[in-house]
Amino acid sequence: MPDIDRERAWLLTVDGAPQSYVDLDAPTHLEFEYARRLAHVLDTVAEPGRPIDVTHLGGGALTLPRYVAATRPGSRQDVVEADRGLLQLVAEKLPLPEGAGITVHGADARRWLDAAPDDSADVLVADVFGGSRVPAHLTTVAYARTADRVLRPGGLYAANLADGAPFAFLRSQLATFAEAFEELALIAEPSVLRGRRFGNAILIASHTPFDTAALARRAASDAFPARVEHGAPLRRRIGTASPVSDEGAVPSPEPPGGAFSVG
Repeated sequence: MPDIDRERAWLLTVDGAPQSYVDLDAPTHLEFEYARRLAHVLDTVAEPGRPIDVTHLGGGALTLPRYVAATRPGSRQDVVEADRGLLQLVAEKLPLPEGAGITVHGADARRWLDAAPDDSADVLVADVFGGSRVPAHLTTVAYARTADRVLRPGGLYAANLADGAPFAFLRSQLATFAEAFEELALIAEPSVLRGRRFGNAILIASHTPFDTAALARRAASDAFPARVEHGAPLRRRIGTASPVSDEGAVPSPEPPGGAFSVG
C-alpha cells in the first residue's frame, strides 16, 4: 500500500499484519520501531560507515538490507526469505539499487543456515514470522548453536521477537540463547517489559560484550523510547525457564486481536 505522505514509500502487509515499510528515496527512514532498534544494533556493531557482512533471515521488503547498504557502503549481505512470491513482488515493485551488495535467496531460513559456511557473518539478523508468529524451528538450542557457528568470533546475533506477560516464549528464548552465547540483552518499550501489553522485543546475543550504553542512548531517543535490559535483571527475567529442544519447540504466541493489524 502506498504511503500518501511520502512519494515513493510503501507499506507491505502479510495476512493483514504490517510486515515492512520502505521509502525508495530514503532507505535510512525506518517507520517501524522494531526496525529502528535492529538498526541501532547494526549501527553500533562497528565503526560508522565500515562495511560488514550481514545475514538476514527473513526478507520482507528488504528494509534493513537497504539501510545497511546506505549506511555502510560495500557491505556484503545475504537475505533468506522462504516466500518466493513475496520476493518476486518486491523485486518488481520495490527494486534494489544497483551495486547494493545484497544477494537474495528463496529458501527456508533454518535449512539455509544449516548449510551456510562457518565464520561467514559479522551480524546475523533474524526477523522471521509465519504470519504473525516466529516459526518453531527457529527457536531451539540447535538453531542457536548453528547461528553461533555461522557468526565470526565477536559476531552478533539480533532477533525480532514478540510476546506478552507472563513471557513464557521470551523467557524460553533467553534461556535457549544463553546455552550458546555468554552475553545477552533485550531492547523493548518499558510497557512491554513490564507486561502491560503485547509487543516486540529485540534479543541480542554474542560471545563478547557489546556497547549496551550506546544502544540504550539510541533506544531512549526514539519517538517511542525503549529500554535495554541486560545483566542481573535479564537473568532474573529468565528465572527457571528451560532451553528449547527441537522436539519441544512451539511457535511464538498468537498476538491478541489488533496488536499488529492494520485497517
